[in-house]
Amino acid sequence: MRAVIQRVEFASVMVDGKIKSEIGTGLLIFIGIEEDDNDQDISWLCTKILKLRIFNDKDGIMNLSVYDINGDMMVISQFTLHASTKKGNRPSYIKAAKPEYAMPLYVRFIEKLSREFHKEIKTGEFGAMMKITLLNDGPVTILMDTKNKE
Repeated sequence: MRAVIQRVEFASVMVDGKIKSEIGTGLLIFIGIEEDDNDQDISWLCTKILKLRIFNDKDGIMNLSVYDINGDMMVISQFTLHASTKKGNRPSYIKAAKPEYAMPLYVRFIEKLSREFHKEIKTGEFGAMMKITLLNDGPVTILMDTKNKE
């Protein structure tokens, strides 16, 4: 699983010209799923995201998690996170999981994140064309990959 995590002041997602979800201060998480991803990847990623200390404390130091600030979270599926640009100019998405495999993992990821966060996780619509609006705070953008746990 790959994730792009952005600290935001707000974010919203539109599907078919209508706002589906919006959040205030918190995390906007784009998630990409590979064919060999599993529940261990979900568990590792959820734990890391919930404990990620990227919000400022009273001294202006990034020392607080989204949980600490009682922030919001939004998860958007994004198969293009697995784009390979090794050959040519047209990205290949061969590593991205097919929807029938990816969707159940996406749902389990959101369910686990919500259970551990004790708060509803806002989402886009899996497989839909979406328009995302966000105000990145910082900017702070973190990349995570469960196959490359740096």
